[in-house]
Parts: sequence; structure tokens; C-alpha cells
Amino acid sequence: MLPPRASPSGRFRENRTPLSFRTGSQLDLHGFSFAARVRPDVASQELLAGLETAPVAGRRGLLALPGVRALAGSAPILDLVRPHLGLKPVVVRALYFDKSAAANWSVSWHQDLTLAVRARVDVPGFGPWSVKDGVPHVQAPANLLEQMLTIRLHLDDADADNGALRVLPGTHRLGRLTAGQIQALRNERAEYLCPAQAGDVLLMRPLLLHASSRSISPRNRRILHLEYAGFTLPQPLEWPAEN
Repeated sequence: MLPPRASPSGRFRENRTPLSFRTGSQLDLHGFSFAARVRPDVASQELLAGLETAPVAGRRGLLALPGVRALAGSAPILDLVRPHLGLKPVVVRALYFDKSAAANWSVSWHQDLTLAVRARVDVPGFGPWSVKDGVPHVQAPANLLEQMLTIRLHLDDADADNGALRVLPGTHRLGRLTAGQIQALRNERAEYLCPAQAGDVLLMRPLLLHASSRSISPRNRRILHLEYAGFTLPQPLEWPAEN
């Protein structure tokens, strides 16, 4: 089952049926699915409480924090990831987003194409390059991005009012898309809202087209975003030092 699609008025219905991570066909077919009420351990809860009070809208490089790494390698999270990756999953990046009345933004329709790596090394099929917070990032070939999985752990309830994720189901199977192709798909396909409750996890393929709107609510929308790879990088590329 899919989360509710937009109503004719453009608003989204608030009800949803959570998707079980055990129904892998949902992820394969649509590019996303839900696992309800995933509970981190006590140590990770303490860490996440610290993130919630951080006076920033977003943070990178969180795998350097022991609590985030412990959460990323915990049994409840890895049990979600393993069925959907060919090799032993490796967590390769962790981000934190806090959308609020004080820090509010929209995200246009896009795919997640970049990998964080230890150093820039030009390898065929990889590029273009960028640097984010001092860490080299590179766009990867589609066949590798297809072997990745993103886990979005919701720290707050998320709905249409506070910027819950919106997706175009099935677009993860179309490879890397140009701006023109993205616009055409926006015109052809219905978008779906991904509402969630605090503690829910959204599983998502990086190539899935997704976006989010600005919040019109005073409530926070905090997300811990973990990326896993089911492959080894072609030498001489390496994952960042914290891996």
C-alpha cells in the first residue's frame, strides 16, 4: 500500500497505513516503505536528545559521534537494512535535519546522487565533484546508487504542515535523471506524501525523486538521515576516515 496521495484540492489526507519493512516488494516497487516505531537504545536516545537541542538546522559528519555510529550499527536498524542490500551494509554518511519555524526551507525535486569520500581521486563514471563542510563528495554511477539504502529516523511527527517528505513512487528505477526528465515526471506522475510519527523509519532508495515543502507549523520536524552502501568503492576511492 502507498501513503495517501494528494487530494484534488492539493491538500494531503492525514491518515496512512504504515508499511512493514518485511514487505520488501514495497521498497522494490515504489522505492520507499515504512517501519513503524523503531526504538533506539538508551545511549542513542541520550545522543538524539542532544541533537534535538542543537541550535542548527542541519549537521553533517555525524558518524564521528560514537552514539550515532552505535545507533547506525544497532540490531533494530540493521535488521531493516540487510534484506535490501546485496552485501554486508556499511553506513557511509549520517546527517541531521531540524526544520522549524526558526529554520525553515523547501527542497526541490531531486535524487540523492553524491557520496562522501576520503579524498578526491578521479575515477571513470564518478563526477562531478564538490566539497561539503571540508569533505569531498562525488556523484556516483547509477548502478552503485541502486545498491544503497537511506534510513530516515523521525524524531518528531511529520505531516503536510511541517514539511514531511514527498516522493514520486517508482522513479528510483529510472537511473540518473536530467532536469528536463525530472520536470516531465512531475507533470506525468502523482506525488505522495510520507507522513510519519516520532520513532517511525522511512526506508528510501537514493534515486527516488523526493522533495519537501516549507513548514507552515510551529512544530519541529527533526530527522536523523543514515545512508548505507552494499558495495565496496572502486579503488583508489575510499569512504571517509570515520568509516
